[in-house]
Amino acid sequence: MQLRPTCNLLALAPVLATVLAAAPPGAAPATLRVDYYHTGTAAAETFSPDRTVLEPLPWPGSPARALDTTNLGKYFFEVVDRATNKVLYSRGFNSVYGEWETTPEARSLPRTFSESLRFPRPAAPVQVILKKRDAANAFREVWSFTLDPADPSVDSAPPPSPGPVITLQEQGDPAGKVDFLIMGDGYTAQERPKFEQDARRLMELLFAKSPFKEHRQDFNVRALCPPAARSGISRPSRNAHARSPLGTSYDAFGSERYILTFENRALRDAASCAPYEFLEILVNAETYGGAGIFGQYSTVAASNLYAPYVFVHEFGHHFAGLADEYYTSEVAYASGPERPEPWEPNVTASGAEPKWRALVARGTPLPTPWNRVPFEEASAKTQARRRALRAANRPEAELNVVFEEEKTFESHLLGTDAHAAEVGAFEGANYEAKGYFRAQEDCVMFTRDEVPFCAACRAAIEKVIRLYAD
Repeated sequence: MQLRPTCNLLALAPVLATVLAAAPPGAAPATLRVDYYHTGTAAAETFSPDRTVLEPLPWPGSPARALDTTNLGKYFFEVVDRATNKVLYSRGFNSVYGEWETTPEARSLPRTFSESLRFPRPAAPVQVILKKRDAANAFREVWSFTLDPADPSVDSAPPPSPGPVITLQEQGDPAGKVDFLIMGDGYTAQERPKFEQDARRLMELLFAKSPFKEHRQDFNVRALCPPAARSGISRPSRNAHARSPLGTSYDAFGSERYILTFENRALRDAASCAPYEFLEILVNAETYGGAGIFGQYSTVAASNLYAPYVFVHEFGHHFAGLADEYYTSEVAYASGPERPEPWEPNVTASGAEPKWRALVARGTPLPTPWNRVPFEEASAKTQARRRALRAANRPEAELNVVFEEEKTFESHLLGTDAHAAEVGAFEGANYEAKGYFRAQEDCVMFTRDEVPFCAACRAAIEKVIRLYAD
């Protein structure tokens, strides 16, 4: 184990002295972060600045891959040099607001969320342009503001220390690697060894899955665990509330298994003490749950029996913008009758001409038939049993029994079907039984079975890895 104390005024003084000035030739630029407020309803949204922060560490990314060409994300931002109109940096992403605006609550009342944009510190004033997809999936500008990196209001104060950084895997210079940070929430100082054990265990499980397995050398992995005053996180549906360092909580948007944090400032300040581009939060809890937001973070209840599955599944959302392929579970999302073509790379509205058509072998029927009737019947029974157990506040072990029975049934049903091993267009995806299709019969993004990512998911993941790693 390698520990690195960080966010310490004495240790950071030389770093801050360098980054406050223009970066010398060849040196990594500093990291700027714009925290802002995202307010609105399902019908309209507005943006307002909160603060601009000079983070304590240099930018971890490569100057050669500053522009995002993946076409992923519900939102997209650009940093444009005002003197030359040259785009210096861009990235696509999703947001907590973008998740919330699809819920029934967003139709009746407004809410405000804190969000952040991070990018290399420019040498001169820039225009920051935020865009959002319209109904035709084209990006349209929704907010723009000028930023002068020399403005004295830029906050250069180091954040409070979240504790030492644990290096789990170091494969090279941050600029040439995917920098992945695993953070803990709800772990006391005495539970720090448990956090490190959880982080190492789940990291190894991620790198056992293709295509992460084949690209392990492209990742640096570090860990941080700000100590909690008491063990665990909030679970409002059980009247359990905790002020954990990162503010994670179950029951986000009314979904009992959905774990998010709405404490964006606290999260970003703590995370800024380690190089990162992707961020996972392990919560010290046993109840099944997690979440993943593309370009923001993912979460998992680290002590649950299904933490290995949830960790990998939710990281797929966060890392590559993968859509959920399941459609029989209850979700917070409120859908309409329309079936527009999704921007996500692993689901499509066209069963005859899926976006992954190049991966489909000649002779495979499109759309592709599968055992959907027995699958849906069994899934409905599982969901009913799950709701009954939750309503009775039964132990997590009883819910695990239900999941294990479901897993055994689905593994056999989906694994022995006529087109089980083929890439095609299988109807039922993106929370909808009709009108959306997935690439293979089973996938990490579809069931809790011990199956790999489907071919469409693997291709999307590799595309993102190429954006960050040499």
